[in-house]
Amino acid sequence: MKANVVDARGRACPEPVLLTKKALEVYKEGVDVVVDNVTARENIKRFAKNSGYNVDVKEENGDIILIIRKE
Repeated sequence: MKANVVDARGRACPEPVLLTKKALEVYKEGVDVVVDNVTARENIKRFAKNSGYNVDVKEENGDIILIIRKE
């Protein structure tokens, strides 16, 4: 995986959000986050939007990929 990709599959909230927050502190332009459940998807989307990022979501092979970019 690329350096600016967060693999949060199999992790319970709030850990995916915390991993995303930590990654965005390093990669301020944005990151891709891979999760495997709807709760993590919704919590990360909410966090990212409240932090001033745009979020696109796609599903691939059962994984949910959130593409988070600065507005």
